[in-house]
Amino acid sequence: MSRGCRSTRSVSQSSPRDRNVGVVSSGNSGGAAFLAGERPRPDWLRRNPRAWLATTATVCFGGFMGQLDASVVALTYHDIGRSFGAGLDRVQWISLSYLIALAALLVPLGRLSDRLGRKRVYLWGFALFTLASVGCALAPDLLALVLLRTAQGTGAAMLQANSIALVSTAAPAERLRTALGIQAAAQAIGLAVGPTVGGIVVQSIGWRWVFALNVPVGVVAIIAGRYLLPRTRISSPAPGRRGLADVVRRPAVPRNLVGALLAYLTLFGPIVLLPALLQAEGRTPLVAGLIVATLPAGFALGAVAADRLLPARWPTVRRERTGIAICIAALVGLFAAQATVIVDVPLLALLGAGLGVFIPANNAAIMRAVPSRAAALAGGLVNTARALGTAAGTAIVAVTLTAGSGRLTIAALLAGAAGLALITRRTRRTV
Repeated sequence: MSRGCRSTRSVSQSSPRDRNVGVVSSGNSGGAAFLAGERPRPDWLRRNPRAWLATTATVCFGGFMGQLDASVVALTYHDIGRSFGAGLDRVQWISLSYLIALAALLVPLGRLSDRLGRKRVYLWGFALFTLASVGCALAPDLLALVLLRTAQGTGAAMLQANSIALVSTAAPAERLRTALGIQAAAQAIGLAVGPTVGGIVVQSIGWRWVFALNVPVGVVAIIAGRYLLPRTRISSPAPGRRGLADVVRRPAVPRNLVGALLAYLTLFGPIVLLPALLQAEGRTPLVAGLIVATLPAGFALGAVAADRLLPARWPTVRRERTGIAICIAALVGLFAAQATVIVDVPLLALLGAGLGVFIPANNAAIMRAVPSRAAALAGGLVNTARALGTAAGTAIVAVTLTAGSGRLTIAALLAGAAGLALITRRTRRTV
């Protein structure tokens, strides 16, 4: 654990700096004042040794909503195309514009957040995401919707660039994996319930309400973040022009970023693959969604339970190896077994559980390897690896399904899991 990370965690829980950093000018008023500075937490919360749980729970709003939104929007394509008289080649830009903005801005916004304050930029991101959601729900045409989705992606980048940093600098060292596991579980739950909720909303009240549902969640999250997140702006200099190079030069960082990319590829590949296969077999979208939901549900369970079930003395790398071993066993089972619901559901849950053990440990290893002043930059890199892994998993499914069958896709995912095993084999034991 770096000295910088320890000092920041103590600041976030009990230091007087929680009261005097980033003070809002008394001249500010209204909504501008609400978001302009980093309000201190209530004294009773700041002094509470479990205050990190409030920070983690607040950040979970963003993780849940981001994954819910990502998994729901694809279900709106047909209805949006019919509303605006557009084909799939044009409608798909409502997702592409969001993803391009998200991937392009994660790292620069992480660097900016380390300078301006992570809590401040996080709240700005929620405000932008929520306002853009209102615009999406009211969009008069497809061009306006695509532009507003770009704004949503920008707000999501402001959230994701800071989510891991806020959690990692608030949680005590011995609770870091647990905190990151809770956050990862919130993302997985959003991913799991998204297709079901989206299908019901689109069929019952229309596609515009898919975006409108973000608004009440966003309002609650902004209020909770304003009062429950600790101040994060620090007096030590933020990484300068060489900040990114200084971070990735640390040996543990690039190796674990590659591990994060491969892990998210392994997570999202089946999420894209199985609905196509199940619907080709004649299953309804709802049934296919419920079967696939067992994967992120297993992920949520593994992420939350790992620190309780695995021995506390185990170092991070041993936890990573345990998670990978579970993943490989599940993928081998999926490759070898005849595809049936009775077989697929427990194996998907097992695969999710293995990834739930691996990913929080992997993310914790990255965050521990960098100084606290660069936490948001490192968090942006982690989320960039996640975005690239998601895109790669989707691409692999498209290529392998075109070239062969679902088994070829699972073989490719097995190769990715083998790459994870190789990476951790070259990793030294860490606390």
